Amino acid sequence: MIFRRLAVACALAVSLAAPAAAQGTLNMLCAPAADWCEAIAAGFQRDTGIRVAMARKSAGEILAQIRAEAQNPRTDIWFGASAETHISAGELLQPHTSPNMAQLQPWARRAHEASGGRCVGVSSGAIGIAYNTEVMARRNLAIPRSWEELAGPAYRGEVQLPNPNSSGTAYTIIAGLVQLWDEDRAFAYLRRLHLNVNAYTRSGAAPMQAVARGETALAASFNMETASMANAGFPIEMVYPSEGTSYEVACMSIIRGARNIAQARRFYDWYLTPAAMDIGPRVNQFHVPAHPGAAPHPRIPDLSTIRLIDYDFATYGDPEVRRRILSRWDRDIGSLPR
Repeated sequence: MIFRRLAVACALAVSLAAPAAAQGTLNMLCAPAADWCEAIAAGFQRDTGIRVAMARKSAGEILAQIRAEAQNPRTDIWFGASAETHISAGELLQPHTSPNMAQLQPWARRAHEASGGRCVGVSSGAIGIAYNTEVMARRNLAIPRSWEELAGPAYRGEVQLPNPNSSGTAYTIIAGLVQLWDEDRAFAYLRRLHLNVNAYTRSGAAPMQAVARGETALAASFNMETASMANAGFPIEMVYPSEGTSYEVACMSIIRGARNIAQARRFYDWYLTPAAMDIGPRVNQFHVPAHPGAAPHPRIPDLSTIRLIDYDFATYGDPEVRRRILSRWDRDIGSLPR
């Protein structure tokens, strides 16, 4: 009898432990700030028991990796980076429609429609001109309030920008200028602005971080990145170009052929809830959340007060359009001496 009871107890213990052990793993590539990526991974693992292997990379690096792994995907979920970057991946992504999607902001659902169901918007933010208040005052520089002013001779060597070959932020800036004016005028402007650029960085956040540390006076960056640095106590502020500016809808996608497809779908559905989107502000990340039920925060930018262009995500997410713009940047801008 004792042995029988022990056998039953052991079997029960195994059966109770099995679901937790069977939750599996999720391999995630994440484009936002590392702190946010880590907090999201930890939150999902805590809520579901699914172990998350996460790597943080820039948007262009993620896209390159997904293309390189097309025949043998090692990634299950791609979190973050602009809608047009996800759209560029095309058939490498697995369509998915979450039951939670109907509650999202219209711009998040439009990203899903534009991508043929292959991605969904998770957050948004706008491009602005970030500046270090102390450096600007020390160098007696006026605050540039337009794209044209930023290219003026007063700011020679004072501006830092990301490289569009690796940075989704940079591509959003350039594609926005093309849509604001036209392609020839945008690249003529970028050639003039190049005279003021001291470096093109690999990641989109790096120029803003350099501004925050006082290593450069000015940068073009997303407002949520600037809000994070300002909240951390750095002397950084932002203005929005008077001509108008671009914005992003950051997205999330499941990789076609993902080894852990069930876990990827569960993450996708999990993140499209207010509780998951509330993680960002707790780790000093102030992106505009896609779910209107997410908790408000005074640091989250109000997009309705910014002059935004009518950004065409489908056109500028087209792989051929993206390749043409990047090739032209390499030829017309990246090859210029500094």
